[in-house]
Amino acid sequence: MRMALAQGIAAHAPTHGEHRTGIAGLLLFRRTAPSVCYRATYEPSLTVFVQGRKLIQLGGHEYLCDESSFLLSSIDVPVQSQIVEASEQKPLLSMLLRLDMSMVQEVLSREDLPEPERLSDSRGLAIGETSIGLLEASLRLIKLVDTPEDIPFLSPLIQREMIYRVLRTPQGERLRAIATRGELSNRTARAIAWLRANYTKPLHMQELANVARMGVSTLHHQFRALTTMSPLQYQKQLRLQAARQRMLMEGIDATNAAYEVGYESVSQFSREYSRFFGQPPMRDVKTLRDGKRIEPATAFERKVTTGQGRTTSGMASPV
Repeated sequence: MRMALAQGIAAHAPTHGEHRTGIAGLLLFRRTAPSVCYRATYEPSLTVFVQGRKLIQLGGHEYLCDESSFLLSSIDVPVQSQIVEASEQKPLLSMLLRLDMSMVQEVLSREDLPEPERLSDSRGLAIGETSIGLLEASLRLIKLVDTPEDIPFLSPLIQREMIYRVLRTPQGERLRAIATRGELSNRTARAIAWLRANYTKPLHMQELANVARMGVSTLHHQFRALTTMSPLQYQKQLRLQAARQRMLMEGIDATNAAYEVGYESVSQFSREYSRFFGQPPMRDVKTLRDGKRIEPATAFERKVTTGQGRTTSGMASPV
């Protein structure tokens, strides 16, 4: 089943890189070489790997994804990512499905949905072993790309099955908590979404706590448990990644980039940028443009780090 899914992905992703499909929220990936470690942002999504290996780091915790793995991201979270095994002969192949949280809530509303095993890890990123059921549903979704007339009716049905399969795993407990209204994780996720949409504004913890409808200290604890960082650190990463992409893609200078993402001090921006990316802003951008350090940014990464929001078709996390 895994080989069949690999063949299906390879057929629809014939060249290196990211490939959109006719199914909204579904992206296919082929990577043909190892990469350097690069920074990216994951949104709520399910990624199924069928070939190659990829290492993802979140707050000092490592997640090694291989051909038997699925990666579940239940929140928007910044990570460090690196392809560690891929070649022309045996490329890394994966498929990513953006999770529709209203669909997740619909599946959860079923009274006959069994309770999953409890997962002790509370972070918003989880890795699990793909089951035959999940592989079968994934393969049917890939095959559906060949019959676009069937997509509007069948795609939601298959996606619901994939969500069901994930919810039956221990890793699905995190998704259940995020999607269940009233849960602390669900309220924290609302605060994370608000911060992503308003990262250029000054951060006032009481305002963020009001969005989450919880106390400031509780929010701090829950936020760190899900993302491994404080709200201020999270905002800083969003600002720095957005500034980098604007300098790289739009050609603006460091001063304008700093002000556009919310910094009041250019010198503070330069210091934090250097610590985060390893060198000063303009030198870093020149290095990227000269091709000395190539990072496999996807269309999703460019959208999310420039604050343009999510697209409505073919959304993805960096894979």
